[in-house]
Amino acid sequence: MSSEQERLDQALEETLVEIKQLNKKLEDKADYGLGKGGPTIYEWEFNLALRQSLEAKAKSIRAALRKMQEGSYGVCEVCGQEIDAERLAVLPHTTHCIKCAQARR
Repeated sequence: MSSEQERLDQALEETLVEIKQLNKKLEDKADYGLGKGGPTIYEWEFNLALRQSLEAKAKSIRAALRKMQEGSYGVCEVCGQEIDAERLAVLPHTTHCIKCAQARR
């Protein structure tokens, strides 16, 4: 198993653990009654947004692992050029080279 695959597997495992922890926190839904809730509502909605972000990250990691199996890992989806190894070291589940990522902004 390559070090990149190990990093992706570890990142996926950590992300799934975080999602599980957030799911437990989200079981206690805030009370939206008039004059009730306050910070509890904010915290619940923050955790919900965080869970959505982590679910997107997990999906991205799974896609990277699939690309690794297909042999297309590390190739920019926009221009088809290889993604720089340094960029992949920082963002192992990225799908864009730095040039294409900057152009998307």
